[in-house]
Amino acid sequence: MHVRTLARGLTAALAATFALAGGPAAAAPAAPAAEDRALAPRIITYDAGGAAEFKAAVDRGAAIWNESVDAVELRPVAAGQRANIRVLADNGWPRAYTYSLGNGVVYIGRQAVDQGYNTVRISSHELGHILGLPDRKPGPCSSLMSGSSAGTGCTNPYPNAAERAEVESDFGGAFTRQAGAPLSVVTVD
Repeated sequence: MHVRTLARGLTAALAATFALAGGPAAAAPAAPAAEDRALAPRIITYDAGGAAEFKAAVDRGAAIWNESVDAVELRPVAAGQRANIRVLADNGWPRAYTYSLGNGVVYIGRQAVDQGYNTVRISSHELGHILGLPDRKPGPCSSLMSGSSAGTGCTNPYPNAAERAEVESDFGGAFTRQAGAPLSVVTVD
């Protein structure tokens, strides 16, 4: 929530600066009350319909990201709509293909699960790629993006402070919008 408070303050300061300088904000109507200016996260939808036995792990991985960051929210796609992220199960190694920030395909590969890697950590890690994070190997278990280099005993599915800050930065700038404002999101087939 601290990011939203900071962003609200910066937005108000910029509006005041433009108004005093006679810029574009000078002709704008009065700013809404503070409670109406609350910044909403960018909504990213995911379709875990192809995740087979890993659907619950994918839902938990998305929930972990929602608990961890303010600037983006992962939600299951509504029936009949296209998702930003498709999640599929296969027999290979887990991987993610990111087409643009917040858009791509995640594979929850059974090869890693068969070797003993934690399914929720895999899901959270692969969703982290779609949210813009690279692998950081080798790395400790405390780093979600260390992935398999942390070993099969590592079950930590939570991003560390640096990983959370990077996602907040990537989504908190140009992609954050005011509550109720429309947002156009590029989708992937």
